[in-house]
Amino acid sequence: MESIVPVSIDKAKCVLVIGATSGIGRALALAISELPSCPTVIAAGRRQDRLKELEAKNLETLELDVTTDLETLTETVDSLVAKYPQLDAVILASGIQYQHDFTKDVDLNLVVKEIYVNYLAVVSLISMFISHFLKLSADGLPSFIIPITSGLGLMPAPQVLNYSASKAALRSFTTSLRKQFESTNINVMEIIPPLVESELHDEQGITERLSKFWMPLDEYTRKTMEGLRKGDSHIAAGMAETVYKRFEALDQVYPMN
Repeated sequence: MESIVPVSIDKAKCVLVIGATSGIGRALALAISELPSCPTVIAAGRRQDRLKELEAKNLETLELDVTTDLETLTETVDSLVAKYPQLDAVILASGIQYQHDFTKDVDLNLVVKEIYVNYLAVVSLISMFISHFLKLSADGLPSFIIPITSGLGLMPAPQVLNYSASKAALRSFTTSLRKQFESTNINVMEIIPPLVESELHDEQGITERLSKFWMPLDEYTRKTMEGLRKGDSHIAAGMAETVYKRFEALDQVYPMN
């Protein structure tokens, strides 16, 4: 258990949501824009039509593809910070999921892409914001790094074994990152979704089947916003919350040094 005083997302002045054109990212961007604190919300994603819809809802927007080269990503982040020096929170919601059956031939390009989008791109983007957030911290101002992992990072599913592995890697990174920043004003918060209503499964043709089990997006968004507003370091819901509590109990027995 962490002893750091929780800091609410209500303290954020400008929130960037990467992966905001669909699913959880879009829902959180809209919910945060409606907070009483009235933060500036920047919705980032690839789909121009979806970004225009968010512009119509008074969100700032940024066309961003996390798979672009690192030099371009760095330039984009630097330009964004120059334009929004008050930027003090980033939610990393972009992600992809494929089914792989390793008893047969697998498309290694998809395996690599999944790891890149779900883990390496997230880590790269986080690293690009750290110098800015450390400057805010030196001035006594809080900031927030909020990756979205998955309950499958705690309990993997064989059908999506590579996705599960990518989220487990991100969970591990996030946990250690929080420890590294515990003496700063940078708050590392982890969102851990269960199976949630999403377009993520459309390409796999399993949306209809999963819709019988998933948590409705509106319900999930409400629960997640409650955690963000309380400043929880780990925000889990549904089955992911059940599994996380088991790991939390283990952490109390074998705490991180």
